[in-house]
Amino acid sequence: MRHKVAGYKLGRTTAQRQGLRRSLVTELIDHGRIQTTETKCKAIRDQAEKLVTMAKGGLDGDVSKQVAARRLVARQVDGGVEVVRKLFTDIAPRYRERSGGYTRIYKLGPRKGDNAQMALIEWV
Repeated sequence: MRHKVAGYKLGRTTAQRQGLRRSLVTELIDHGRIQTTETKCKAIRDQAEKLVTMAKGGLDGDVSKQVAARRLVARQVDGGVEVVRKLFTDIAPRYRERSGGYTRIYKLGPRKGDNAQMALIEWV
């Protein structure tokens, strides 16, 4: 039984796994869609959706809430100011009325080299 066990280990140490997730989420924000293995897509989906929710919370309200939300998001992504700006100005306003489910995963089939199941994750 897998009670109270969440997330995917992806065959990596904790630091490697955190770096991989951070870089994949950054690329998703930067490019809008990425193609990777199905397991990695499922691993980053929750983190990406939480970042959009944080960005939505930072759209309205006073300046201190906006700055706090930007700092929380910047802590979890690579790429600096440009990626955070894109999340807050382009992606989050699109989902202002949506309560969740900001990403979509398409299954693409097996990869030719090692037969790993590939998938495409993108914003809805």
